[in-house]
Amino acid sequence: VCITTGLLHDTLEDTPATVEDLETLFGREVARCVDGVTKLGRIDLRSAEDRQAESYRKMLLAMVKDIRVILVKLADRVHNMRTLRHLDRNRQRRIALETREIYAPIALRLGMGKVRSELEDLAFAYLEPEAYQQVTHYIETRREASEEFLEELQRDLAGYLAENEVPARLEGRIKRPYSIFLKLERQHIELDQVYDLLALRIITDSKKNCYAALGIIHQYWRPVPDRIKDFIAMPRPNLYQSLHTSVITDQGQRFEVQIRTEDMHRMAEEGICAHWKYKEGRVGPDQDDRRVAWLRQLVEWQRDLKDPSDFLSTLKIDLYPEEVYVFTPQGKLVVLPRGATPLDFAYAIHTEVGHTCVGAKVDGRIVPLKYRLNNGDQIEIITQKGRQPSADWLSLVITSRARHKIKGYLNARRRERAEEIGAKLLEKEARRLKIPAALLHSDAMLEIAHHYGCSHLADLHAQLGYGRYSARQIVSKLEPVAPAPPPEPPPAPTHQHQSEAPLVVRGADDVMSYRARCCNPISGEPIVGYITRGKGVAVHSRDCPNVRNLMYEAERRIDVAWAPHAEATFQTRLTIYVDDRPNIVHDITNILKDEKVNIHSMDSRGGKGPDAPAVVNLTVELTDVDQLHRIMQQIKRLSYVRDVTRTTRQG
Repeated sequence: VCITTGLLHDTLEDTPATVEDLETLFGREVARCVDGVTKLGRIDLRSAEDRQAESYRKMLLAMVKDIRVILVKLADRVHNMRTLRHLDRNRQRRIALETREIYAPIALRLGMGKVRSELEDLAFAYLEPEAYQQVTHYIETRREASEEFLEELQRDLAGYLAENEVPARLEGRIKRPYSIFLKLERQHIELDQVYDLLALRIITDSKKNCYAALGIIHQYWRPVPDRIKDFIAMPRPNLYQSLHTSVITDQGQRFEVQIRTEDMHRMAEEGICAHWKYKEGRVGPDQDDRRVAWLRQLVEWQRDLKDPSDFLSTLKIDLYPEEVYVFTPQGKLVVLPRGATPLDFAYAIHTEVGHTCVGAKVDGRIVPLKYRLNNGDQIEIITQKGRQPSADWLSLVITSRARHKIKGYLNARRRERAEEIGAKLLEKEARRLKIPAALLHSDAMLEIAHHYGCSHLADLHAQLGYGRYSARQIVSKLEPVAPAPPPEPPPAPTHQHQSEAPLVVRGADDVMSYRARCCNPISGEPIVGYITRGKGVAVHSRDCPNVRNLMYEAERRIDVAWAPHAEATFQTRLTIYVDDRPNIVHDITNILKDEKVNIHSMDSRGGKGPDAPAVVNLTVELTDVDQLHRIMQQIKRLSYVRDVTRTTRQG
């Protein structure tokens, strides 16, 4: 099936053939696999990012159904990368970046080390060509000496192992260009500071002899602290198993050693392909194969991410398998991405543990929720009944599972608020039109809900609360029972007082909204809306101090904007600090007169000490934030003015 799929992989994209045609000619399995590797080239999506995200979604879903889809896709990608030199520079970079960020990590996740290594090195050549040339030149100039040293090491090591009756075969290699480049980047060092270019691999017959070989190596060469890793006792999620150590010779030369059995070696090189190849009489991986379990989990977490950029960024995070190994108080191992926090750990244990988390202990010591977990940490989560997730938790977690659960909770709470607001908006509009309240819960109203694509009245209330429809739109459809008010003419530019600020709530012009008195935003400055309990949408300046407090209830946040082309005036209070002298009021009022600004009120008071400034308080009617800035600048230019501030809170 894999070979047939590989031969036919471009058929659906490049020919008029359909999935049904392939199924008729080659069978359902082949047709399904070919469809899985086919990009969404024929679907009209909003942007290239949408197209890319949906192509990845399709590929992931197809992989869950049949992992052979990605095997063909990876083989195709290796071929594409080997022939990439024939494309223009922009396409080379785009394909190489996609290879590094998506396909190489997938190969690693599936344990296909050889494929992953080739893809990373090929992508490196196109994405950082200068660095690639430097690294490969460095390797080549040292290749002869390195190979001689490797042969010497292998002779010595073979002798040591034979003396201790540990059967083994040895492999020596110079490290890959991309792995050397990563070391330079992560450790901020130069090429001549890379001391472990060489690696030896010991392949023996049993786990027992793996550990015996490790002891023999450390008997003859000095181990580098913190570089001993036991992936046999704690395999990586892709089932990779080996012992790793770095050692230093008496001459100060450093090299790395990997120790594994034949089975471990086959799995490390071929991954899931080896898993299939050596199972008898069966096709495809076991249902409980950890590689496929990871894939199913990934698809589940990604399913509800609608925004393409969110999907792509979280997919890339989930694909990179740099992990930390931590433990529950009972000693159960939990594997998390490097950089994970106690909150990520809590959600990995259980959703409810995450939702009610109030703190954490690491090795018996209380740590903040932003603490980054380290290998070997033992973590105890402190919970509290009634605790709820908050929006700021999203900045504390990195796993898709935690983000998905937190966003799900916040969206559910936001939905509840929206339903409450929507129901109240309907009740208010029904009272205005003198329509009986009972009709709002009648079959007629349910039919209206269906008309707007809502299955239940609660769905309709939520849509109203979100501002996607207006209460007038909905209630007017009960016209057979009570006449609807005459339609209003389309909005035209009009002069409005500040209480009628021209605001748009998610494109719906009939949702109740008002300017928050704590900051009194004016047209043109950045604003944000919050759904209040029963009062519609309060609109705040983005810099309002109260917005920081409201961020803890992000489910109440809603998009708002200033209506285009509408004219309005906004009362704004200014406080002017001046040196006391004659004609102050005259000078200030002349500036306001030139700007055609109405003065609503004015008062002043003298300074309380010999050097204290006098204070002039003004309440003026302005058209937008630009006019505010102009006036403040002109007043500041007066020689006796010390400062001008905008006083947001009005008493």
